[in-house]
Amino acid sequence: MTEFLIRHFVKDYEEVEKVSVRTAYGMLSGIVGIFCNVILFLTKLIVGLVLNSVSVTADAFNNLSDAGSSVISFVGVRMAGKPADKDHPFGHGRIEYIAALIVSFLVLEVGFTFLKDSVGKILHPEQLKFLPVSVLILCLSIAVKLWLGLFNKKLGERIDSQVMKAVFADSMGDVITTSATIFSILFFAATGINMDGFVGLGVALVVMWAGFGIAKDTLNTLIGEPVSPEVYEKIKKFVESYDGIEGVHDLIVHNYGPGRSMASIHAEVPNDQEIEKSHEIIDRVERDAAKELGMMLVIHMDPVEMKDEKVIRIRKKTEHLLKELDPACSIHDFRVVWGAERINLIFDMVIPIEYDEKRRNDLPLQLMERLKGVDSRYESVITVDYDYVAKTEDK
Repeated sequence: MTEFLIRHFVKDYEEVEKVSVRTAYGMLSGIVGIFCNVILFLTKLIVGLVLNSVSVTADAFNNLSDAGSSVISFVGVRMAGKPADKDHPFGHGRIEYIAALIVSFLVLEVGFTFLKDSVGKILHPEQLKFLPVSVLILCLSIAVKLWLGLFNKKLGERIDSQVMKAVFADSMGDVITTSATIFSILFFAATGINMDGFVGLGVALVVMWAGFGIAKDTLNTLIGEPVSPEVYEKIKKFVESYDGIEGVHDLIVHNYGPGRSMASIHAEVPNDQEIEKSHEIIDRVERDAAKELGMMLVIHMDPVEMKDEKVIRIRKKTEHLLKELDPACSIHDFRVVWGAERINLIFDMVIPIEYDEKRRNDLPLQLMERLKGVDSRYESVITVDYDYVAKTEDK
């Protein structure tokens, strides 16, 4: 069924050259989501009214909010797919994030509404009705939501869409809440104890938590996040794979929407290599990055000493002292200016951005003192720099 929908909506890649493949998949996800959630809303609303169940009704309106979310996502994806223009030279991709933020507010509003209704049902419980056919209908709705979640998961994996993966997680949450609703109905049928208000309260809290999660993830993206270690390694290995580039640092990635990124990075090149040759290599890397990585990559050249044994020895000693001082720090752009009475060591020192101000100020001073202990002529000129790469959990 999933492959059938994909093949008939996105007929072939040649037909969607005018509209990106990502946009076509997003529209497909939105249309399927609207259709399925509207059907589920109408079905659960009827069941909820027949059973006089606030948990079923809350679940129904949760599906309606999901349908509204799909509408906003559909419109957002269409608008985000608009090409760049004179007023928006980086395109309209961030509209997709704004749409997701609106969706999160809708989800939170629905959850809050049924939180109040559920509290009312707990304080003033009403008699439930039990109909086996209603349980069967709710079981079918679980099957639909499970399929819809897996459908979005498959689409999300195809185009690496965090939005669709979030829809998958939301659908799995709906499966859990509907299962809880069925449990409350069966529990009432078996024991005569009405847990409807408490289950409705749980459903409302799950819905609100989902809305909060969507809002948090979207705001983090809009405000600006560090690049993931996986993306960093991918770009790092790509740039360093070219002959004439010895290393990279200072990677910064700016996100202008899914699949729309601009990055800048510093590439170390031998200081005895002809500037024209280094420039030619950098130009080639930037062109290839646009084709193979799908991003605009701007590269700054940093000349590094590759042959002077004295400079290399001092740099290694500096790196060793810094590792002893704090292994989380590093140096780059290392240069030495020789003098008769003083030797200037000029370099950038990368300090984790999460360190407090005192520690950020103390670390360069401590390194200066240790270098002085090696040679009293050493005068360190240190520029403090920060790493814009997200830390993995084990760090």
